This record gives sequence, C-alpha cells and structure tokens, in this order.
Amino acid sequence: MKMTYTIEQLKDYLKRHDIKPSTIRIKVLEYLLNNRIHPTADDIYQYLISEIPTLSKTSIYNTLELFMEKGVVNALSLKEKELRYDINTYFHGHFKCEICGNVYDFPVSEEIINVEELKGFVIRNVDINVYGICKKCNEKNKEV
Repeated sequence: MKMTYTIEQLKDYLKRHDIKPSTIRIKVLEYLLNNRIHPTADDIYQYLISEIPTLSKTSIYNTLELFMEKGVVNALSLKEKELRYDINTYFHGHFKCEICGNVYDFPVSEEIINVEELKGFVIRNVDINVYGICKKCNEKNKEV
C-alpha cells in the first residue's frame, strides 16, 4: 500500500538523519518508502528519470551511499551482482524467490545471535537470507 508523504515530512525525515534535503534525495527517499521491494539503484533511476530528466545514475549511487552512511537504508547483495536497497533498517531476514526474483522481509528474533558460541565476539553485521520458491510461484507451479 502506497503512503502519501508531504515534502515537509520527507525533508524532516532526512534532517533527522543529518542529511541535507535536495530534490534528488527527497525523490529517492519517497521512492524507497513507497516501494518496499528492495530495489536496485537502476530500478530507482528508471523510475525517477521521467520526473527528473537531468538525473544521472551517479547521483542515485551517491544518494544511496549517503543513505547507507546515515542509517536510512541497508544494502543487500543476495547472490547478485547489483546491490539492492532496503528502507527497513530493523532486524529482519530476507527471502528471495528463485523463480520471480522478488525479495520478501520476514521477522527474526535477535535472540538468534545470542548463543553461547558467540559470547565474547563482536558482531558488526548480521545477514539472514533464505532462498527458495515463494508462495505465489509455488502455487503457479502446482497448477501446471
């Protein structure tokens, strides 16, 4: 479901993350908030180029890099050449469908990393990625 955000709400969101608002940053943030599909930089570029004809892919990459530095997005590799970006920065896992390529979020308890074998370790990052066939594709396969 797409939400409608005012320009002021988007600017405030950026300012709370210590990011100076610009047209490109606002548009990228709005896209990420409204399209929680784990898009690639190219997905974002292809969507925004019609709204901002002077947009460059470099501007998209620079914006996403800044968003990562400031904790607005996380980058996902998911066995792909191109990174995907996730606006949901809370602890969760990802399921990637091997047929349609869609990526789904699923809840994960942080207790999963609080195990005796990791006592004394410094954990800097946790990626929980699961691969298989999503429910929709699985149901389509049953019809064949």
